[in-house]
Amino acid sequence: AAPYNSSGGITRLGTEVLPTMSQAVVHNEIVYLSGQVDGTGEDVVAQTKNVLAKVDAYLEEAGTDKSKLLTSTIWLKNIERDFGAMNEVWCQWIDDNNKPVRATTEASLAAPNMLVEIQVTAAK
Repeated sequence: AAPYNSSGGITRLGTEVLPTMSQAVVHNEIVYLSGQVDGTGEDVVAQTKNVLAKVDAYLEEAGTDKSKLLTSTIWLKNIERDFGAMNEVWCQWIDDNNKPVRATTEASLAAPNMLVEIQVTAAK
């Protein structure tokens, strides 16, 4: 997807995915990702892997990667049931030498089949 550049040095990526938001915004060398979800995986492990693949792709498109993560927020539909499995996938994915700050909480997500949503910010 071609980025949409607006005034003030802001680059918007993934503007064609949903009519309500950009998937990533870059400003002042910081990349802000929208919450990424996946409704196709059969369980939280598959969905977390798919979501993190989207995170990787948007970070790459924005000119950075997970080694430059600053913050992460994770929402789980059922934290009691799914935290351990999600966290195992996260720990396999994360750059051990460059861990971001993180918050994880339980929330009702946008669709019943969505089990996890992950939002990150990263430096360029």
